Amino acid sequence: MDVKDFQRRLKELEHEFATDPVNNRSHNLQNCTRCAGCVFCTDCDRCYRCTYCSACENSTNLTHCSGCVSCHNLANSVDSSNCTNSAYLVLCRDMTECNYCLGCVGLSRVDFHILNEKYSRSDYFRIADALLKSMHVRRP
Repeated sequence: MDVKDFQRRLKELEHEFATDPVNNRSHNLQNCTRCAGCVFCTDCDRCYRCTYCSACENSTNLTHCSGCVSCHNLANSVDSSNCTNSAYLVLCRDMTECNYCLGCVGLSRVDFHILNEKYSRSDYFRIADALLKSMHVRRP
């Protein structure tokens, strides 16, 4: 095998993967592509070991999430991206080990934040519920 053969075969493999929508070792998926080990998901692409998710992409180990992209180990989160080891995030970006955050970016190990500002638990739920309702965003 020379360099040309290697590069040609690599391009063939990449093309095969990109055009093959097979879902490996998954159960009860609807309109998902290239997912592996996922269960009860809808409209997801390139996810691994996700459960009860919809419209998520390129993510691993999500549960009850919707619209999350490039996230890992998330639960009950909506429309977030590049977040890890967190739960109950809505419209968040680049978060790590956070819970109950709305519209936050780049935080780590915080809870009950809106737009990167800390709130008491009760204030967080009061404000977040009103905002989500007026924006017509479903609450996780």
